[in-house]
Amino acid sequence: MTAPSATRRPESVSVVGLGLLGRPIARSLHAQGFTVRGWNRSPRSPEEVGEIELCATLSDAAQSEVVLLVLSDSNAVDAVLGGLEGRLSAGQVVVDLGTSDPAGSRAHAASLGTEGVGWVDAPVSGGPEGALERRLAIMAGGEAGDLARVEPVLQALGTVVHVGGPGAGHTVKIVNQVIVGLMLEAVAEALALAEKVGLDPRLVQAALRGGSADSRVLQAMGTRMIERDFAPRGTVRTMLKDGRLGLELAESVHADLPHLRSLVRAWEELVAAGRADADCSMLIMRFLEIAPVPP
Repeated sequence: MTAPSATRRPESVSVVGLGLLGRPIARSLHAQGFTVRGWNRSPRSPEEVGEIELCATLSDAAQSEVVLLVLSDSNAVDAVLGGLEGRLSAGQVVVDLGTSDPAGSRAHAASLGTEGVGWVDAPVSGGPEGALERRLAIMAGGEAGDLARVEPVLQALGTVVHVGGPGAGHTVKIVNQVIVGLMLEAVAEALALAEKVGLDPRLVQAALRGGSADSRVLQAMGTRMIERDFAPRGTVRTMLKDGRLGLELAESVHADLPHLRSLVRAWEELVAAGRADADCSMLIMRFLEIAPVPP
């Protein structure tokens, strides 16, 4: 974790993207005394966002000292930054908390820098629950001065590690998603096997607790798999996008990741089966009922 920053606390924060992760991030910051406003590309009702002030336009959201982007993918980031063009001023910092293309992140940092606007790519891991509980893992890429200005905001959400210059945060997040995705696949395959041979998966989960096979994925995601609780937190669509980013990164450095390739095929099969917007714990159904596509 980086050392606590002496930088003053930003006076205002806008959260652009009030989806499954953006809403708990905004609520968590508001609960800690930050002045928080929110804006979403599709309308959100006051009931959905609770105490968070809704901005009528993206221009309104652009008036905050720190602008947090919590968006679905690189295309969404590009679109929002296009809408922010000419509306940001020197001294502001834009922070991308999502999982995006590192090359795009470096380009955004360079473009905003010509206007005196800072850029930090600070993707997070830990999901909506982690945001509410202030235990997100935050991998931050950017110039040290830009990170220092937003560090009080990020530290309010979890543990911050400065991993390098612009784009480095997104690169580390892709590595994170390779690990998370393959752990999900391992748990899904194991629990599917347990069910197929007639074991009670709850007893299997309990028996493995504390052992070498135990993990947060087995306990949290495994419970969702066992209960068939596929209400979306992190979706199949998102995991497919992240897996493809991992393959693109691997190909760019001539790394062979066969297990990631196979996982991406599994996500593609779930999307083809109409389950793109289900929780990623739906992966267990790929091994229980969906016939695999030959490689």
